[in-house]
This record gives sequence, C-alpha cells and structure tokens, in this order.
Amino acid sequence: MLEEKQEMIAQLTGIKSSKKNYYMELKKTVEQLQKKNLQLEIMNEIMKSIKVDMPLDNILSNMIDKLQMLIDFDHINISLLQNNKLVLVNVYPKDTRCVKIGSTIFENNSLYWTALNERKIILQELVGSPIHFYEKKHLAALHLQTILVLPIYSKNKKIGVLCMGRTDQTIWNEDELSFLEQLTDHLAITIENVQLYGEVLHAKQQWEDTFKAVDDMIIVFDKDLHILQYNDAANDFYQIRKKRNLLTSEPSLKQLIIETFNAQKAGYLELNYPDQTICEVYSYPIHNKENNLYGVIAYIKDVTGKRKMEAQLIHSGKLAAIGEMAAGIAHELNSPLTAILGNSQLLLRDFSKEDPVFSLLYDIKKCGDRCRQIIKSLLTFSRQDEYIFEPVSLNEAVSQVLNLIKYQFEKIQIQFHIHLQRDLPLFEGSRTQIEQIIINLLLNAKDALEQASHQEKTITIKTSYEQNKLHLTVTDNGIGIEEKRISNIFHPFHTTKKSGTGLGLSVSLGIAKKHGGSIDVISQPNKGSTFTLKIPVPSSHEIEVKR
Repeated sequence: MLEEKQEMIAQLTGIKSSKKNYYMELKKTVEQLQKKNLQLEIMNEIMKSIKVDMPLDNILSNMIDKLQMLIDFDHINISLLQNNKLVLVNVYPKDTRCVKIGSTIFENNSLYWTALNERKIILQELVGSPIHFYEKKHLAALHLQTILVLPIYSKNKKIGVLCMGRTDQTIWNEDELSFLEQLTDHLAITIENVQLYGEVLHAKQQWEDTFKAVDDMIIVFDKDLHILQYNDAANDFYQIRKKRNLLTSEPSLKQLIIETFNAQKAGYLELNYPDQTICEVYSYPIHNKENNLYGVIAYIKDVTGKRKMEAQLIHSGKLAAIGEMAAGIAHELNSPLTAILGNSQLLLRDFSKEDPVFSLLYDIKKCGDRCRQIIKSLLTFSRQDEYIFEPVSLNEAVSQVLNLIKYQFEKIQIQFHIHLQRDLPLFEGSRTQIEQIIINLLLNAKDALEQASHQEKTITIKTSYEQNKLHLTVTDNGIGIEEKRISNIFHPFHTTKKSGTGLGLSVSLGIAKKHGGSIDVISQPNKGSTFTLKIPVPSSHEIEVKR
C-alpha cells in the first residue's frame, strides 16, 4: 500500500518522467481517480436502491441498469443456488435468452459450477478455444467472444454465479475485475437478506393462513384486554369487527381472561347462550423469550353438536334397552295370555249366544286376541336389527304397525283414513325394517298433529302400485315443515323436538335406500305434510300378488 502511494507521488511530481510525461501521467491518474469515484458512486446507488422487500428480479434488473454505466458488456446472466441446484434467474438483454428462466444448470462439466465450487473468477474465451463445457453452446449462440464467470459467496456460503460476456475481444482489465469482485460480495449479502426476508414472509403467511383456517375460534388479548388478533371463525361467531369491545357483552369470558393474566395458568369456562349454543373456552397465557407475560389466547370451541349427539346417543341406548325390555315383557305375557284365551274359548262352548255370560266371555276373548296382536307387533319391532330379505307384503306391514299404535293415536283424537290397494305385488325386503319406516312416519305425523291448533286431526295412509314401484303415502294435516328446513330433515340428529333423537327420518331413508327405494316429502307450513315411500319391484320377475 505504501509503495503504491509513493509511486503515485512520484508520478504526480514528475520525478520519474519528463515534463510532457508528467501531464500525461497526471491526466491518467485523475481519470483513474474519477473512475474509482464513479465506481463508488454506482456501488452506493445500487445498494441504496435495494430494499429487502423488493422482488429479486427488480433488484437484479436495477443492478444491471446501473452497471452498464461503468462496464461494457453485451450479455449478463445470474444463477442462484436453490435446494442445492443452480437455477438461472435473470438474463440481460431479455431477448438474448437461449436458456429458459428457471432452468437448472447441471453440475457435470459445468463452468459455472467450477467457479462456484472452487470459489474463483474464470475468464474464458469462447471462439477458438478447445475447452468444452456445459454452458458453451448456449453462450456461443449469442455470438459472445469472451465470458467472465464470478462466484457469489456470503462468507463461506454459496449463493450463486454471475456471468458477463462480450461480443468483441476487449480485454477485462484489473480495475473491472476488482470492482466486479466487490460488487458480487455486496450482491451476495443482498440476495441472502432478500431470501431470508422471503422465508420469514412465507412462514408468516403460512402461520396466518393456518390461524385463519382453524374452524374453532381463536382470540388473542393483550394486558389491557384489547384484541390483538382473531381468526375468521371468531369473527363469524362474535362479529368482532362490528363490536367496539367484545368483552363488554361477554362478562364471563372477560373474567376468565383476567384470571388467566393474574394466575398465569391455563383456565377453562363453559358458555351457554340463549339460542342453546354451548361453547367450551380454554385460555392460555403467552410469554415472550424473557418469560414475561404479554397476552392471553382464548381458544373457543362450539360443542353444541357434540353435546346433542352425546345426549341423543344416550337416548338411543335407552330406546334400545326399552326395546329389549318390551320383548322380555311380551314373552312373559304370552303364557298367561294363552291361558286366558284358551279358557275363554272353552267357556264359550258351554253358553249359547243368547246367554248374557256369552257376551262377557266373548269380550274377554276379543280383548285377549287384541293383546296377542299387540304382543306380536312388539316382538316383531324388537327384532329390528334383522336383515333377512324375503317376500314382503306392504299392506301387511301397514296393518301390523296399525295394530300396534292405532289405539294410542285414536285415544288422542287422531283419526285414520286407510286406503290400501288390493292386489299389490310382494317385494324382496326386510319386513321389520319396512315396519320401522312406517312407525317413524306415523310418529312424526302424530307430533305434527299434536302441535296443530285445529280440532279435526287426521292421518291418511295410502298404498298403490305405479310404474313398477310400490308407493306408501302418509299424509297429515299438522303444522307442516318450513321450506328452508325440508332439505335438512333427513340429516342425522336433526330435530325440533325437545325429547327427539333426530334419527327417525335418517334411519328410515337409510332403510329405503337398502331396498333400492326413496322417501319423498311435500309440505307446507300450517297445511300438513305428505311423505311417500317408494320401493321398486323388478319388472323382469314374475310378480306374486298379495290380496
């Protein structure tokens, strides 16, 4: 360094030159200083124009534009290391592109990879050189005479490669090489910062997308109980954007957040709303890296459906137990009922029809027959898990169900209108399952009628055979169903009854589908509903008729 200064002083003072040479040397030195100054200015402008949030393409294009003011070149391209692959990311001029942007430069016999791996600047002639390398044919196609390949490193980390080319034999001087080496050092730092910023931005975006996508509600509060952040589920439920202070309308939640701040421990709360919505709230304290508490997360889960399902499953279990108990009772009643019927029949033989005792005994026998029919229906219904398919009469299934429940319906002033078409064909199916559909439809009709205010309450049952399908329609003049709710009535656990399971229509539709059939519904509020069960009967088979 000292020798260079002495050499410069000697040139300026003209000790080693003539007077003429003195001015020439002075002029040359001034030009060098101006060039150095220009290099520093351009380097400073490049660095000042670069912002960490700028796209990498903009940064490289900006650098290339300013670089043309200082160095002559006809082509420049930049390749960066991405996932251990060298990828072409920028080319200038744009119309001199021989390799597609985003293409991978393979390591085998590559001049770029050699410069990067050995961390050295390579000056290579293309015309007349016997040396072959992967990039040569692409660069030669651009009519380049010489290329300069510079590795881009940040400390000891590989970043990429800068390649510049000229279409003439102009020599790359030491000043240019020195400047470009400094430029690549600055460029390496810039590219690394941009990549790190991009990774942080990507990670932040991923976290925000995940945060928003969670179905459960998440709200973050600071020490002043202000909301720092919330996801879409929380906003949909609480309409946070429209409220100035959520905790004003949620005192229980506010108390939980305060307690979590004070105790610095997780908390739990159950919220019950007037519309029967139930939410479980879990609160968690948030600490920074210094272990200082700065916020609380409220994780809120709507468990309304879960609680209803739990209650309905318990209720379903009770129903199953009742079914088993009913079957047991029916079996127990069969023995005394057999004695009652047998003895009444024997006694009837000893009295004539004109005798008053005959009428009493006949009533005993008639009631006994009715009890036997009810017990038979109970036993049939209790075997609803059987899936044996056999020839079934739809009319007999209707009659069997009516024997079981008709008396109870008529007791609450519900009248039946029965229209069963004779000569219906039999179909292959499970009688117990079909009877379950009929029972479910009749119980729904009963509930609709009990809520109706008019005096005349009727259920019309009709069977028919149309277009190779058996039709069973159950029509009531009850309260009907709202149009917006019709599409949901077959969903599992959908119910408007306080004590209902919401499984009746769902199970019924499932049974109908197992038989290849369907259930249609037509309903109007306050005018009643009509449910139609359709079961196909294959036309290719000989149809047996049940009268």
